[in-house]
Amino acid sequence: MAKTDARRTGRDRRHLRLRKKVQGDATRPRLAVYRSNTHIYAQVIDDRAGATLAAASSTEASFSPDGDGKVGEAKAVGRLVAERAKDAGIDQVVFDRGGNRYAGRVQALADAARDAGLTF
Repeated sequence: MAKTDARRTGRDRRHLRLRKKVQGDATRPRLAVYRSNTHIYAQVIDDRAGATLAAASSTEASFSPDGDGKVGEAKAVGRLVAERAKDAGIDQVVFDRGGNRYAGRVQALADAARDAGLTF
């Protein structure tokens, strides 16, 4: 077994540490962000019910990026998930950065969601 298989990656460890503190419920669900090398995904999750209330990603067929590059995609996903959350009656969320640093695409998604009306 390789060394990387035996241990969790740094992002996994940071995400588990963050999830000890961040919980979503019906009044304030969790806005979870997953960032891959090519795409970005966001979900609004009620952890108590185990249900996804709204979701958006850069892989959707009707997706159109906001500007150039991956940061533009992240902004568009943030705005889209905020609109879908507002349609579901959600105004406040708890932000879960998924173990990633709060910079770049993760920050762009969060800022766009705030600008679209979500409160963190």
